[in-house]
Amino acid sequence: MVVVRGDHGSTPQLGLRISGAVLLAVSAGIHLDLYLTGYRKIPTIGWLFLLQVIVGFVLTIAALVTRSRLAAAASAALALSTLGAYLLAVWIGLFGFKEIRTRAGLAAGLIEVAAFATLALAAVTANSGRHVGAPAGLSASVFGGAPAGAFGGTAVGEPAGTGTGAISGPGHRARARARAQSAMSMVVAAVSAVSVAALALLGVAVVSAGGSPVAAADVGANLKTVKIGGVDVLANADGLTLYWFAPDTTTSSKCFGSCAIYWPPVSGSPAAGPGVTGKLGTIKRPGGGLQATYNGHPLYTYVGDRRPGQANGNDLDLNGGFWYDIRVSR
Repeated sequence: MVVVRGDHGSTPQLGLRISGAVLLAVSAGIHLDLYLTGYRKIPTIGWLFLLQVIVGFVLTIAALVTRSRLAAAASAALALSTLGAYLLAVWIGLFGFKEIRTRAGLAAGLIEVAAFATLALAAVTANSGRHVGAPAGLSASVFGGAPAGAFGGTAVGEPAGTGTGAISGPGHRARARARAQSAMSMVVAAVSAVSVAALALLGVAVVSAGGSPVAAADVGANLKTVKIGGVDVLANADGLTLYWFAPDTTTSSKCFGSCAIYWPPVSGSPAAGPGVTGKLGTIKRPGGGLQATYNGHPLYTYVGDRRPGQANGNDLDLNGGFWYDIRVSR
């Protein structure tokens, strides 16, 4: 016989589910913000971010409204796999995109470690209030009753000497409880070990990832034009599209720190190649060095562009303002 408690889980288990679901939702929210503010235009990475957001919110709901061990385990697996993808993107690149160190990435990584640990423990303790396999004669005694024959006597209709107490007495229950506690301790230790390892790997990734760039060197910047969608667009010597940042002024750049990692400034005094018209100049970078300008706009490339002819950074609202490619008039 299977006897089930009428409650909806112990308070610690409920707390784990709620905490884990909230952490997973926060992680999905960070990825949604990154997706909307630029990542959506990065090939492959963009739709992977969107998929993570959708699955993250679906599993958040599942973890909150169900006691399912599977929902909690799937949520923990999503958190850990998302962290793994971030680490791969930092170390070796993922689908041609190499991630850099940002506060958002670090925050998401820490949240994902916490979400994994919390949801994995929630999966382990799910349905902990369910008593499986309790004999019929024992069910009442578990919840306060004392049926005939439960402790060695003979139940009605049973032959002498076959009382349920002979099968599942207090000693049997104590041994089963001890085995369950031992297994639980091993699983908790395993979850803790994985969480500590994940934190260590995240720390190594943060240290090894690219940080704020050094001051731009005073070297020449050769500019040219490339055609994108039938329009002449300003590009650097490698053919990568150049952008201007709406918050900038003609004398200063508002993009520095982590912004300058996603949008590397074009350094040095610019030189016009074939097809380049307009006024070229320079400004002083916040950290020193010169940055090239075109018609008063400080120039940048975008890490989401991997080859000539791409303009994945055009019309993005990222790092405090909009970014636009530079159209060149003939």
